[in-house]
Amino acid sequence: MTYRPIESYGIIGDLHSVALVGMDGSIDFCCLPRFDSPSTFAALLDDQRGGRFRLAAMHEGPCKQMYLPDTNVLLTRFLGPQCVGEVCDFMPIHRDTSGLYRKGSHQIVRIARAVRGAVRFRLECRPAFDFARRAHRVRLDPRGAVFDSDGIAVGLVSPVPLVASGDGVACELVLQPGESATFILRHIEDWTASDDLLAPLSGDEAYERTIRFWRSWLARCRYQGRWREMVMRSALALKLLTFEPSGAIVAAPTCGLPEEIGGVRNWDYRYTWMRDAAFTVYAFLRLGYTEEAASFMDWLKARIHEEDGPSGPLQIMYGIDGRHDLPEEELVHLDGYRGSRPVRIGNGAAGQLQLDIYGELIDSVYLYDKYGDPIGYDNWRHVRRMAEWVAANWEKPDEGVWEVRGGRQHFVYSKLQCWVALDRAVRLATKRSLPLDRERIGRERDRIFEAIMERGYDPKRRSFVQAFGGTALDASTLMMPLMRFLSPTDPRMLGTIDRILEELTGDSLVHRYEIGKGAGDGLTGSEGTFSICTFWLAEALARAHRLDEARFLFEKMLTYANHLGLYAEEIGPSGEALGNFPQAFTHLGLISAAFAIDRALADSASHH
Repeated sequence: MTYRPIESYGIIGDLHSVALVGMDGSIDFCCLPRFDSPSTFAALLDDQRGGRFRLAAMHEGPCKQMYLPDTNVLLTRFLGPQCVGEVCDFMPIHRDTSGLYRKGSHQIVRIARAVRGAVRFRLECRPAFDFARRAHRVRLDPRGAVFDSDGIAVGLVSPVPLVASGDGVACELVLQPGESATFILRHIEDWTASDDLLAPLSGDEAYERTIRFWRSWLARCRYQGRWREMVMRSALALKLLTFEPSGAIVAAPTCGLPEEIGGVRNWDYRYTWMRDAAFTVYAFLRLGYTEEAASFMDWLKARIHEEDGPSGPLQIMYGIDGRHDLPEEELVHLDGYRGSRPVRIGNGAAGQLQLDIYGELIDSVYLYDKYGDPIGYDNWRHVRRMAEWVAANWEKPDEGVWEVRGGRQHFVYSKLQCWVALDRAVRLATKRSLPLDRERIGRERDRIFEAIMERGYDPKRRSFVQAFGGTALDASTLMMPLMRFLSPTDPRMLGTIDRILEELTGDSLVHRYEIGKGAGDGLTGSEGTFSICTFWLAEALARAHRLDEARFLFEKMLTYANHLGLYAEEIGPSGEALGNFPQAFTHLGLISAAFAIDRALADSASHH
């Protein structure tokens, strides 16, 4: 079994799904035509059974990857003593003249080129549909091959004849310097079309269009600070994680990648979390992407107009199309990444009670009202209904931001976000003169504040803690100054920052919480450090005027990105990426921290 490190991948995508391309030229994970579709390739979850699509030069030598500047078009380079070959990978963004998505056009385009010397390339394509649960037939054709699994199918257009190889196909070709060959893998969705191998666009036309699309999109980015390259790459990664038809954003495009090698924390992140929602709207607004924020708000509005469910007006997560039901199942036939079992698809946490989502949601509505469009009356009625529900239910224990599976507690972060929900509702109502029982909502908001100060703070440790009455630290308390709950220089906050630096942080990397000390999450094993927590810490330090520390921590964290500037959810003991990849949450945290540190540095320069 040969698994490549999680961080050795780049991603390409078409705003419906993405593919992970390894430095060896192998596409080891891709679900077509959507993020949450069953997999077409999943060698990352089972090297033998999962299916892959590899196109690489056959000579020995180092491999390098880069994105074409200001795009999500990926270049993988194979360097040899006598020759250099390249594979250029992208998924075209297809719209017809009216801007609508064109049917039959989910494609992966792979262009092999000889840059120096004659280069021999080898292609191997072996899909394994539905996480290797469905067999398929291979039909060879002079122009390529069709892989058909009773209605789920892909066609591979090839400039050279393919030969059958097991339940896949292969070929070899030699390119002279300056020559190229284009392979197109197409998801076949229209079985009435007469020709499965007719690609909607030629490779060259698709290449030009795709580069133009990404460059014109990125040109709208407003960030001009010190870390422009990292912020731009984070923006491009976030855009790849958006599902254009609904405006939703997935937490990550993968499932089942472990938070500990060989461990059991292997979740499916191809869904939309309410929590990530607020941070997404915030990041897009900061960068000047009001259209993305607007389409995400449309997705959110559709959720807040729904009837209350068993755990209140909102679920913590939904399918990208807004569906509620995400049944969790274990794929016992898969080996898991480097033996990390079980591989799960679906997500059982969808039914949990996590009270913090109301704060994050109402905060995003508040921000969009401020920087996008003012809120309309019908949407306000639903926001008000949520605020009233929070006022009546904030005293309940819940599963919390980390989705623990060990029973409900009174998590401080959940209470903090309940305070945010009521605070933003009052602010919105006041600013827009909207009807609200201000007295009741304001009174409950103040009760939450006092409860956090009395029961969520440990005077002995001089720190806020994870849960009422507990002593365990939790990095989510770093959000207090970021949500304007508490002054960043309040002694209680400074004490919390110091404790987290001392006890949860090592070499700039921050653990979510202390495992042990009553902070169990109901699961065995441990996990890596949680990348967004480092960015929260850097931002909290910047706001507390501890600029040298903030900047050093932030810069150090940038060295943990992969060769393309991408982050997974967590980082392991020797700097390896762990968890699903790339993760929206981490990139959102990076953007927010970069803005905060830039602003603090500018303020401090103006004072000197």
